[in-house]
Amino acid sequence: MAATQAALSLQDVTCTFAGGYTAIDGASLDVAPGEFVSIVGPTGCGKSTFLNVAAGLLQPSSGRVHVFGDELNGLNPHAGYMFQSEALMPWKTARDNVAVGLEVRGTKRADALAQADAWLDRVGLGAFGDRYPHQMSGGMRKRAALAQTLILDPKIVLMDEPFSALDVQTRQLMENELLELWSADRKSVVFITHDLEEAIAMSDRVVILSAGPRARIIGEYKIDLPRPRDVAEIRMTDGFLDLHKAIWADLKDEVLKGYARTSRA
Repeated sequence: MAATQAALSLQDVTCTFAGGYTAIDGASLDVAPGEFVSIVGPTGCGKSTFLNVAAGLLQPSSGRVHVFGDELNGLNPHAGYMFQSEALMPWKTARDNVAVGLEVRGTKRADALAQADAWLDRVGLGAFGDRYPHQMSGGMRKRAALAQTLILDPKIVLMDEPFSALDVQTRQLMENELLELWSADRKSVVFITHDLEEAIAMSDRVVILSAGPRARIIGEYKIDLPRPRDVAEIRMTDGFLDLHKAIWADLKDEVLKGYARTSRA
């Protein structure tokens, strides 16, 4: 039986910037269709650089990127990107913010707004479509941003620490909400996080990046915990604790290296 074609494949990717700083050195990663992969590593290890290469926002210095078998040149047409900082436009309502991507693609405004209303319902904001970002809580803004990303029906969802600014309770609610949406329509997800517990609780696989510069992939762990998952409850299981112990053993030294380099800087 032929192997399943990767949704996203980064092959021996190196990223060197002006001044000779190499953020990523020879990293390779395949993400299967429908797979949820989290990337963890120390601060400054190049996690966001890795994601920007996958999105086509950054051309690697060497190596190749393939999306569903086709070499990526320019922006990734199959990817939606949810940034750490909010991309909501402050002068637009939640409804208009969610609809704007469809309108840019040429969807008639009435149709785009109807789809936006449906997505606001799905993320629990059906009654708040007329609110502006400053009138919404942090969790509500993240829900709107999630709807804004998913309404475009990307096959690959790239997420750069999307919930890091939220309080613990709101963060867990958003994590569960994301998992519920993902399970309904299994898209490929690449999820960047500093939080190892978050990575284990949500993912099919956790990938570890070494401390930078010249970050490389130093470990991959299959997360064989049962689904569906509640991210708070799964953290208390023996399987979760065993995985956390094993992954942290690989990650701890890299975190200490990253901290030492930051302290010297």
